[in-house]
Amino acid sequence: MRKELKRFERLAEKNKNIPEGVIKLAFCDVDLKNSRLIFEQNNFDEDSFSNNFEIKSGEWYAEDGWIVGKNPKMCPGMIVSKHNFFGNVMVEITAKMVKPSTHDINVMINGEWDEEKDERGLAYVAGAEAFWHGNVGFEKSPEYKLTAATSQFDFDAEKEHNFKFGNAGGKIFVLVDDKLCLEITDPDPIDVNKYGKIGFEAYSSWWKFKELKVYELKFENVKEYYNPEF
Repeated sequence: MRKELKRFERLAEKNKNIPEGVIKLAFCDVDLKNSRLIFEQNNFDEDSFSNNFEIKSGEWYAEDGWIVGKNPKMCPGMIVSKHNFFGNVMVEITAKMVKPSTHDINVMINGEWDEEKDERGLAYVAGAEAFWHGNVGFEKSPEYKLTAATSQFDFDAEKEHNFKFGNAGGKIFVLVDDKLCLEITDPDPIDVNKYGKIGFEAYSSWWKFKELKVYELKFENVKEYYNPEF
């Protein structure tokens, strides 16, 4: 017997278009098949971790191929890339909670670290099972005046999840397990030629990631239309 899907589940299935290699956003098609892979590290050890990231806050270490982040405090515990990834990029990871933690897998792109204040500066940040109420969400640091969140993803703290977070010309999108959870347009987009740090954050949480990929996105602005239905 076919399972009856809730409305948001039907929409999520409709938007599950990654196997075809195209993420269809409003007025923008992101072509993953022809986007350029600019960084890949599937399994981490202490050397590959320290070569690629700086620990800014919290406890971070490599273990069994994963990078693990642990931070019980109510603040961002962060690692930030030593290298810049300028341009319209997408970060992809496999992520999992570490028991007993159940929330907050957070990723940064197009960012900076403010050395004077010793905190994250301008950046796009997205999270799964986050934003206080178990949502998939997005925020623009450091003012946090541009934010968005949705509860329409069934996160499982016991499972590994694929997480994708990208910026296509100021169109920000988040996918979890190849389902488009969120898209938002920044009316004042970050200068992607100036801000290129990626990072990972544990906010009162304990989680880990592996299979890190960074893509330089190929995308096309398109004219949207509806085919007449009647």
